[in-house]
Formats: sequence, C-alpha cells, structure tokens
Amino acid sequence: MIQKFKKYSTTNRLVLLGIILGVLFGIFLPHLALKQQVIGQIFISFLKMIVVPLVFSSIYVSIVGLGNLQSLKEIGLKTVFLYILTTALAVLAAIAAMNMVPIGEVVSAEGLEYAKASEVAPFSFSGMILSFIPANIFNALANGSMMQIILFSALFGVASLHLKQERQLLMLEFFSAVTNAMLTMAEWVIKLTPIGVFSLISYVIAEQGVEIILGLWKYVLMVIAVLVFHAIVTLPAVLAFFGRINPYRYLIDIREALIMAFSTASSTATLPVSMRVVEEVGGVDEKNASFVLPLGATVSMDGTAAYLTVAVLYISHLAGVDLTLSEQLVLGLTVVALSVGVAALPSASLVMMVVILNQLGLAVEYIAVIIAVDRILDMARTSINVTSDLVVVKIIDQLQKIKKSNV
Repeated sequence: MIQKFKKYSTTNRLVLLGIILGVLFGIFLPHLALKQQVIGQIFISFLKMIVVPLVFSSIYVSIVGLGNLQSLKEIGLKTVFLYILTTALAVLAAIAAMNMVPIGEVVSAEGLEYAKASEVAPFSFSGMILSFIPANIFNALANGSMMQIILFSALFGVASLHLKQERQLLMLEFFSAVTNAMLTMAEWVIKLTPIGVFSLISYVIAEQGVEIILGLWKYVLMVIAVLVFHAIVTLPAVLAFFGRINPYRYLIDIREALIMAFSTASSTATLPVSMRVVEEVGGVDEKNASFVLPLGATVSMDGTAAYLTVAVLYISHLAGVDLTLSEQLVLGLTVVALSVGVAALPSASLVMMVVILNQLGLAVEYIAVIIAVDRILDMARTSINVTSDLVVVKIIDQLQKIKKSNV
C-alpha cells in the first residue's frame, strides 16, 4: 500500500507541474498550444478505449460476486439514495449562494443566439426511458452508450445467477480476468497523465483565452465557489457522517482521479483511473468499486446539477425575472430529477438547461451569454461529479465492512 501511495504521489506532482506548464504554454504560446491538441486527444482516446469493456465486465463481476438478489438490492438502494442525496445538497448549496450573492444584471435576449440549443430535440419522458434500453447491445457497445451498457450488463449478471454453479464460476473467472486486464491497461495510461494533462490544459487556455473568463468573472467565480464548497464541506461531511472516517485524508489520497477528471472533463474517461486509484490507494473493495463507480460515472452529476442551478438563476437575473423561493425549490427538484434521468442522453447538460429554461419561460438564447466559459466550468464540474462518486463508493464500502464485522 505504501509503495502504491508513493507511486501515485509522484504522478500527482508531475500532473500538477503539467497543469502549471500547460497554463503558461497556453497563455504565452497559444498558436503552438492549439496545434498540439492531438496529444491530448490521443490520451483521452486511450482512456475511452478501456471504458466499455471495463464497465461491462466490472458490473457483471460485482453483481455475480454478490451472490444473490437481496445483496444487490441492498447495495443498489443505498447507492442510489446517496447519489440523490449528494446531488440534492449540491443544488441547495447553489440556491443558497445565489440568494446570498445575487449576480447578473438585466440583459435583453434580442440579438442573442445559440444554434446548438435550437437543435436539441424536445424532451419527453418516454424518450428518456427508451434511451436506457439497448435495442441492439452491440450497437450500444460500439457507441459507448453507458446507461444501456450498464442496464444490459446488470441484467446479464442477474440472469447468470440462475445458472448452475460451475457455469457461474466459469463466467465469473472470465469477466474477472477481463476487469483485471483493463485495470492493468489503465495503470499504463496513468503514467501518461502528466503529458496528457499538459496538452489538454494548454489547448483549453489557448482556445478560450483568459479575456473571456475575465469578462464573466462574477459568474465563473460563483460557480467555482459553489463547487469548491460542495467539495470541501458538503461531501466530506456526508462521508464523515455515513462512512465514519477522516474524509480529508481519504480525498487527499485519491486526488489523482480528481485531477484526471478536471483535465479530461469526462467522468467516463476518468473511470478506469478512478477504479484503479480507489482500490489501490483508497482501500475500497474491488466488488464495491466495480458496481458503484460505473453507475456513478453515468448518473452522479453533483457538479453539473450545482452548475445548472447557478446558470439558470443567473440567466433569470439577466432576463429580469426574480424567482420566488418556492419556484427555486421546484427548480432544484427538477435539476435533481433530470440529473439522474437525462444522463443517458447525448449532450445531457445542454438538454437539462434547455428543458429547465423552457419550463421557466426563459429564452434559451441566453445560453449564448454563458457558453463562452462552459469548457472551463465543465472541467470544474466534472471534477466534482467524480469526487461525489469516490465519496459514495467509500461510504458503501465502509457500510459493507461494518455489516460483515457485525455478522
């Protein structure tokens, strides 16, 4: 364990150096930073290459490894409850912050346009439900449709529990080997993290420009303040209450995954690293990590939910619409519900934004005001999404260990 911790500690230092050099490179040599984007894309492609087989095999192994449907029901309900709880707390923090410091001066929507928002198909509950179900599992695997892959692998695992014992063991050994092989590949990719992070950060800085961020500094600062509060106060409090451990020591130990999430702006791409780090350094059992983390990478959206709440309230202020407290609470409930349900749809955060703005009667064109800094904030909110995943998996692991010790 100590040897592994030292290994990740060294990587962390190199990654932080990569971030600093990447920022400087993007500011002072933007033309070169834009040209080297392919390095970062290669890095993310390596991560995404591992994700689909890792999710499929790990979900299968965790379900079959539980041995019965009762255990699956217990861990599943606890996981979903905790993900909804942390998302709700993130939304409440955002509402409280926007009421204490109401930013946003009135701006007319006339002349504003955000073409991509108008391309979003109208939201429907039936469409959302159908998006969970793979009509063709091979197509879902090829396209990386995570919710569909999770649902199929879960049903496949449950069906395998009805097989004869020797066949169960045979399939369990096979998919366990696949999971371990994918995690070994993840370890190789982790070694490339400093280079990948340098490339990604420098490209974002060069593409976005510091001027855009400075122009929306109040909005950017509000979103980041809410996300930081959730990361260093709310989530540690939840972990300390349910997990009965020192939350800050744990979060410091697994910071490699959080840095990766910030750099890639993708919970899915970060998943192989999260699973490897949380098991080796965080002390989480492989079975618990295999079930909780793939699910969290798809449905856990604390950072996104907090960001959307701030963004919608900011837009309401731009439109000169003051929402009452009850309307803000309804907004919060909508965000929590959509954050779980819409996760399977493409451009999930944009879909959620359009749905909420339409529900409140606000012009979707206002998205054009804030979209300029979306890439930077996407990195921040993804990091919080992953932080929530790692907190929840640790709580589940602690609860399972306590349960075993009491038997």
